[in-house]
Amino acid sequence: MADNKILIVDDDNRNIFALSAVLKSKGFQCVSATGGEEGLDLLRREKGIAVVLMDMMMPGMDGYQAMAQMSKHPELKEIPVIAVTAQAMLGDRERCLDAGAVGYVSKPINVDELTDLLKLYI
Repeated sequence: MADNKILIVDDDNRNIFALSAVLKSKGFQCVSATGGEEGLDLLRREKGIAVVLMDMMMPGMDGYQAMAQMSKHPELKEIPVIAVTAQAMLGDRERCLDAGAVGYVSKPINVDELTDLLKLYI
């Protein structure tokens, strides 16, 4: 896992802490941002991010807006985004995938499901 760095974008630090702890225990490197704008800034500065785990509902720039911005930048548009969200209503998965996410995981997160999804991109 040479390029196993994951960016976690979530407005709740407790979610970042828990997700980082689980992923680090499985050998992944994690960096984090607490909003869409901060996540985009980090993506531009930090090299080697293989996957973004994006919370979709955040104040300010939400995950949908952040993915739209990523798609406009040649250096960011190829980075896969996995939507990680509490939204689990009918159609939410499709909305995330239509917005550009390569995968969708609802909260509370099934760690095995997330790990299997990450292995497709890392």
